[in-house]
Amino acid sequence: MNDLAESAYLGGKSKHKMSKKNTKMSFTAMICICIGLVIAQGAMISATQGVGFGATSFIAAMIVAFIISQFNAMSFAELSLMFPHEGTLATYTQKAIGHFPAIVSVFAGYVVVGVLAIPVEMFLVDAMLGQLLPGLLPEKLLPFIILLVLTVTNLIGADIFSKVQNILAFILVSGLVLISVLAVTGFSLPHSELTGTEVDWSFNGVLDGSFIGLVALAMWLMVGVEYICPMIKEVENPEKNIPKAMHLSIFLIFTIFLLFVVGASYYLDTETILGSPIPYLDYSNAVFGQSGLLIATILGIAATCSTMNTVLASVPRMLHGMAEQKQAFPQLKALNKYNVPWVAVVMLTVLISIPYFTLGIDSLIMLVIAATTSWLLAYVVAHIDVMVLRKRLPNHRRPYRSPLFPIPQVLGVIAMLYVALNNSPSPEMTQMVFLINGSILVTLSIIGALWVKLYMKRGLFTPDMN
Repeated sequence: MNDLAESAYLGGKSKHKMSKKNTKMSFTAMICICIGLVIAQGAMISATQGVGFGATSFIAAMIVAFIISQFNAMSFAELSLMFPHEGTLATYTQKAIGHFPAIVSVFAGYVVVGVLAIPVEMFLVDAMLGQLLPGLLPEKLLPFIILLVLTVTNLIGADIFSKVQNILAFILVSGLVLISVLAVTGFSLPHSELTGTEVDWSFNGVLDGSFIGLVALAMWLMVGVEYICPMIKEVENPEKNIPKAMHLSIFLIFTIFLLFVVGASYYLDTETILGSPIPYLDYSNAVFGQSGLLIATILGIAATCSTMNTVLASVPRMLHGMAEQKQAFPQLKALNKYNVPWVAVVMLTVLISIPYFTLGIDSLIMLVIAATTSWLLAYVVAHIDVMVLRKRLPNHRRPYRSPLFPIPQVLGVIAMLYVALNNSPSPEMTQMVFLINGSILVTLSIIGALWVKLYMKRGLFTPDMN
C-alpha cells in the first residue's frame, strides 16, 4: 500500500495537515467495509424470514433487489467521483438541489438510522450472550465495551480501522459460508424430515407476481455499500476501486445470502422461521446441534462489530464534511493527530449509547423500521442528484458515468418509493411506521430549514457549487 503524503482533506476552505503518515486502504479493505456494513444481524434475520414466505418467491425478490442495489451503486459511484469529498450525499445534494435537502437527507438517512439501528444490534448480541453465558455477564455490559473499543480503534486512524474491519469481515463471511455449505450438503447433521410445514419451493408466487411484495424485505440484504464513499480520500485508486468495490460487494452479498437461504430451507419449517424472533439462531442450532448457540453468537458479535465499526468510520466523516460546508456544528470539523474527526466519532458514540441504555429492544425496532424509510428516501435523492447534475453540469469531469442513463435512476426512484411505502412487516404496523417516520422527517426539516436560513443565510433549494 502507498503512503499518503501530508495533505489536506477536501470538502471545505480550511486545510488540516496530517501529522502522521497514513496508509491508503486496499481494494480488499474496501470490499470488507461494504460487506461488513450490509451483513448485519438484521439482514440475517430478514434473509431467514424471507424463506418462510416462500423460497422461490424470496429468491426472485432477491434478484430484483440485486438489480435495484446495482442502480443505487451506479448513482453513488458517479456522484462520489465527481465530488470526492467527505460529505458524500450532502456534498452532491447541495450542488444539485440545495443545502436544505442535503442536510435533511444525510441526518434522516444516515445519522438517525445509525443512532437507532446500532443499539438494536447490541441488544441482539446481549440476548444471545445471556443464553450462552446465563448469569455470568452483567446486562448490556459487553456490547457497550465493544462500542467503546471500536470507538478507540476508529480514533487511532483509518489504517487500524481497516485492519479491524478485515478481520471482522473474514469471520463474518467465513461463518455464513460455513453454515450455508453445511446446510446445503447436510455434512454436519443429515437432512431430516421436518415436523412442520416445509418451505414452499413452488413458482406460484413468481408466476402470479406476488413475489414483488417481498422485494422490500429482500432490499435489506443489499443496501449500504455506499458507506465506502465517505472514505474516498483514504482508499487506493478511488476512480477505479470505488465503483468496482460497490458493484462486486453487492454480487458477493447476493451470492452469500442466496446460499444462506437455500440452506435454511433444508432445516427449518415455516412455523419455526416466522415464529422466531431470531430465526438465524434456530438455523444455526439445526445445523450445528449443541454448538449452534455458540456459532450464532460468534456470527452475531462479528456482524454487530463489523456494522458498528463501519458506521463509526463513515458517519463521522459525513458530519465532518458537512461541518466544512457549514451544514453542521463547526466543532465537528475538529481532527486529531491521526486526521480522524474525533469530535464526530465521540458524539456518535454518545448518541448510540443513549437509546441503548434508555430504551428497550421492542420500542427500538419500531423506531428503526420507521427511520430506515428515510434511508431509502436518501437513495431517491441520490438518483435525483445524478439526473439534475447531468443537465446542470454536462461537461463536469465524471471518472465514472452511470451506464444506460437515465434508466437506472428513474427505475431506482420508482423502486425506492415502492420499498419505502412497503417497509412495514405487517399492515397493522404501517400506520405507526409512517407516523414515526413523518415525525422524524418533519422535525429534521424544521431544524434544517432554520439552520439554512438563519445560520447559513442561504436559499433552501438554491444549488451551491462552492
